[in-house]
Amino acid sequence: MWLGVTLAVAVIVFAEAVGGTVDAALMISASLALLVGGLLGRGGRVLIEQRPEAGPPRRHTIAEALLANIPDPVILVDRRVVVIEANPAARRLLPGLKLRHPLSFSLRAPDVLDGIEEVLRTGSAVRTEYATRVPTERAFEVQIGALPIPDAPGGGEANVVLFLRDLTEARRLEAMRVDFVANASHELRTPLAALLGFIETLQGPAKEDARAREQFLGIMRTQAQRMTGLIDDLLSLSRIELHEHVAPTRIVDLGRIARQMVEMQAPLARERGVALTVERPDIPLPVLGDRDELLRVVENLVENAVKYGNSGGVVVVSLHRIEGAAGRGAQIELRVRDEGPGIAAEHIPRLTERFYRVDTASSRQQGGTGLGLAIVKHTLNRHRGKLIIESEPGHGTTVRVSLPEHRPDGSETMPAELPPQE
Repeated sequence: MWLGVTLAVAVIVFAEAVGGTVDAALMISASLALLVGGLLGRGGRVLIEQRPEAGPPRRHTIAEALLANIPDPVILVDRRVVVIEANPAARRLLPGLKLRHPLSFSLRAPDVLDGIEEVLRTGSAVRTEYATRVPTERAFEVQIGALPIPDAPGGGEANVVLFLRDLTEARRLEAMRVDFVANASHELRTPLAALLGFIETLQGPAKEDARAREQFLGIMRTQAQRMTGLIDDLLSLSRIELHEHVAPTRIVDLGRIARQMVEMQAPLARERGVALTVERPDIPLPVLGDRDELLRVVENLVENAVKYGNSGGVVVVSLHRIEGAAGRGAQIELRVRDEGPGIAAEHIPRLTERFYRVDTASSRQQGGTGLGLAIVKHTLNRHRGKLIIESEPGHGTTVRVSLPEHRPDGSETMPAELPPQE
């Protein structure tokens, strides 16, 4: 089409030039320029207009690659709110999503659909929220904006793009932070209130009562120790989290650490009528670790087993060297098994949360702070280890800790993602 128009203009201009109305050479040059300009496009390539084929336009491979590598769901719809394109993340989120089908077939969210209509009407971007309940509870922030596509059917009219940003983890962390502050405040407020009450009593009605004074002072000492333990655990947890990304480099024998801690916990076990034993092979069990932190891990696990296992029961601490699969190094595994009442399955995933307790009253009575397993989890994260809790009501609990073995030649059986140490 452009070639015909250009030729026609060239002929007219040439005729006028021959008639003498304008300079002939100038007009012929202009005609040739028009002709070449019609034949050549940008970059010197010949432009030949083709009639668009029926059906949707061919998707660009680069755009496909970009969409496929965006981790968050992205959906593109036209002015009829029919799905034009969607990346794999969107298809995973909405299994019923299909191209050239209305979005409302797979996304039944009135706020999102109303937002699309507003964008089409006003052209202004809209933000709203979308939540799912099945199969798991997730929350998304949906950013809806106009996206003109000149090559698409409709003459370049604006389509709509939906970008869904997953807020589930952020919401969970925020809830954990709020719960942590509330729980820490509560844990400190209770013993402080008890201390203030006893102090006021000793200064007032029980000022001259020696018997009451001795009784109250004993309770005050217990409450002060509880606060001290809580603050120590908070400081330990904060210190471990600060260096959680730095793997330890010193070699320690996990078998010796376990035996030492069992000996330290023996008086508590005898007091509660628990038979505490340790089983370990007669070989070194070397791992890369911080001795004090690993002592704390074993202490927390053994102390929990002794305190919350049935009185008169048995707590067994055992160590094992487990050969890895092909191409993987061996693991040193520590197991702490008790014969206590066990733990229901719904509690197990939350046991390592800060201040989470299966039985709050029993935990406080035993002097627990609710931070022991949280310290264990973060310590093992730093040591590139794993924590597995196996329990069933009425059948006791077994806690397994596995750490990569340190090889005698100095090489490590750490996971491949372990960063090099400076």
